[in-house]
Amino acid sequence: MRKVYFIGFGPGDIELLTLKAYRILKSSDVIIYPGSIIEEELLKEFNSIKINSHGKRLEEIVNIIYDYVTKGLTVSRIVSGDPCFFSSILEQIILLEQKGVEVEIIPGISSFSASASVIKTELTNPRIPGVAILRVKGKTLERDYLEEIAATNLTIVLLLSVHKIEEICKRVMKYRKKDTPVVVVYKATRKDQRILTGTLRDISEKVKRENISKTAVIIIGDVLRKEFIRSKLYSSLD
Repeated sequence: MRKVYFIGFGPGDIELLTLKAYRILKSSDVIIYPGSIIEEELLKEFNSIKINSHGKRLEEIVNIIYDYVTKGLTVSRIVSGDPCFFSSILEQIILLEQKGVEVEIIPGISSFSASASVIKTELTNPRIPGVAILRVKGKTLERDYLEEIAATNLTIVLLLSVHKIEEICKRVMKYRKKDTPVVVVYKATRKDQRILTGTLRDISEKVKRENISKTAVIIIGDVLRKEFIRSKLYSSLD
């Protein structure tokens, strides 16, 4: 059977893997992982061939997977967080399916969900109707709609963007107050996790002082004030 598993590794805490993800990784002959985000040390309990995909081209990664699955080996392609958020898996899946390789995706906990858990909050409340998850424009993205989202009262969650925290705050402050709460969570749930709290006015300086430029989630919005707002879910039926 020519099959590869795309496995969401979550934020990095191995105990947050799903039971299915853990079982498949335990039985995998080959694990391909993004070494720039997930250190090989995190995979030490899995007895398999481990290949770091960092620095490899798309076609090279696809060919590695194809070569091993055609030998009848169980191959897992690890993705940080959840594979369906900013992981560039679709291009890999399309090329693999063209080669006749079956693909199964095992979801994982996204870094934004993990970040909300460590700051002990939910990203919506009765006054905040939803969450916008995005990354800011750059070399691989021409437009991000940050201003349009900032003009609403949605909670803003930014992934892969902490290196542009100063620019982000300036753009959001065009539509929101300078004292709007902001939290930056670096490596959520890991041993070296750091949580920085502030406002649109001062959070960028705090991030610079901590020398954080990647592997962090930015959360912006009044939902971070943690005000007691009773929901209708557990209210009286009267």
